[in-house]
Amino acid sequence: MMRIMSGEARAGSLQDVEEAGRPLALVTGAGRSTGIAASVVLDLARAGWDVAFTYWTPYDARKAWGVEEGAPGELRQKVTSLGARALAVEADLSDPAAPARLFERVEGELGNVTALVVCHCESVASGLLDTTVESFDRHFAVNTRATWLLIREYGLRFRGRHGSGRIVSLTSDHTAGNLPYGASKGAMDRITLAAARELAQLGVSCNVINPGPIDTGWMTDENRADGTAFTPLGRLGVPQDCANLVTFLCSAEGGWINGQLLKSNGGLA
Repeated sequence: MMRIMSGEARAGSLQDVEEAGRPLALVTGAGRSTGIAASVVLDLARAGWDVAFTYWTPYDARKAWGVEEGAPGELRQKVTSLGARALAVEADLSDPAAPARLFERVEGELGNVTALVVCHCESVASGLLDTTVESFDRHFAVNTRATWLLIREYGLRFRGRHGSGRIVSLTSDHTAGNLPYGASKGAMDRITLAAARELAQLGVSCNVINPGPIDTGWMTDENRADGTAFTPLGRLGVPQDCANLVTFLCSAEGGWINGQLLKSNGGLA
């Protein structure tokens, strides 16, 4: 099996990285070119990582933006054009058997996973009075249970050197009027932060990022105006803002940050 170099080894030059072999990241939820996950995938590839990523077409088909035909294939091509290996896997993460199958596939084709970046989500807005049990259960299956199972699978399979492993999850604090999404993301936070302690023997750093509202195509004109007005830096967050922090946390330089819920929102708080 591929031996993954330590964070200390990756602190050197790009030549050092290439000689030792590129580390591998697994990023979930990269079905659309405008999404956060796609920016994370490309930024990690530029930083010297091979990248496997997941997408789930039926989810996009249910949303107002619809399916972006060919997006996963185009993303994979962009990654390979950067000199990285890439793998795109369609995965229904509401299926509790999916995480194990996903890791088997990724390990079989690319090797051991050094960084797990959880960007996928189920997000259908509803409040306390109108959320259905079906919707509530689906949100917790996708956002919470799948994150636990992905982290568990990562912990059981991790083969990197102590200090090299990384887990990063993306969260949200939007709960009022968005109950199942916000509640399931809050539970996801606790699972990810618990991993900082429970995977300590592996030397894996585990952090959560709250990027605030990011314009990935879901915003109305009113959302954009409000977001700009209430952000001290006077602009909306974009996917690259989040990707910058993910890549830093996955780097050797970001390895001392551990067990944290980090807000990266331009001061909107």
